[in-house]
Order: sequence, then structure tokens, then C-alpha cells
Amino acid sequence: MKTVLNVIWLVLCGFWMFLGYLLAGVLLCITVIGIPFGLAAFRIGVYALWPFGQTVVERRDAGAPSCIGNVLWLVLAGWWLALGHIATGIALCLTIIGIPLGIANFKLIPVSLLPLGKEIVPSDQPFATR
Repeated sequence: MKTVLNVIWLVLCGFWMFLGYLLAGVLLCITVIGIPFGLAAFRIGVYALWPFGQTVVERRDAGAPSCIGNVLWLVLAGWWLALGHIATGIALCLTIIGIPLGIANFKLIPVSLLPLGKEIVPSDQPFATR
């Protein structure tokens, strides 16, 4: 079932959200200071491309630098990407078949707003952290 949902997701919105994260990551990697943010964008972009079967967990070892980084991320790219998830989530919820995918889009909003200090793990291992 995860594969079917992922394929439908990929066709309807995953590829376009991935391109948004890819663009944000490339723009952020242009400067040396933005490289950690660009890497986070690439990581979340892959998650946005194929999300079913994975989950986001808080990293326990994330400290103040990730908090400060999240504030910078929110200003630089986070709110744009969250708007993309909101728009595609609403569009998907307009159809009965798209409602589960729209809800999944809404679940991606918190990680698109504040990605640092989070880790993407397989759904069958939600408590596995480094």
C-alpha cells in the first residue's frame, strides 16, 4: 500500500515539492553559510518525494544551534515551502481520492518550517536515532 500511495503522491505533488526543495537547496548552497540549510533542504526534498513509509522524529542531541538555525531557515526558505505544502494540500483535499495525500501534505508543514533538529527514519523504526 505504501508503494501505491508513494506513486500517486509522486505524480500528483511529490515531484513538484521535490523541485521546490531542490531549488531552495541550490540557492542556499551558493553561500558557504547556507550549506547546512541547503543540505537540510535536500534531505527533506527526498522525504517529500517519497514520504510514505518514513516518519520524522526529534533528535535528542540537537541543541541551541539547531534552534537558531531553524529561525534562519524559517525566514529564508521555510515559509515558502510551507506555503507550497498548504496549496497542494488544499488542492488535493478537493477530491475524495486526494484527501489522504492532502493530509500527508499538511503533516509535512512542521518539518518544512523547522527542519533542523529532526531526523527522517523508516516508519517501522520511529525511535531509532543516532
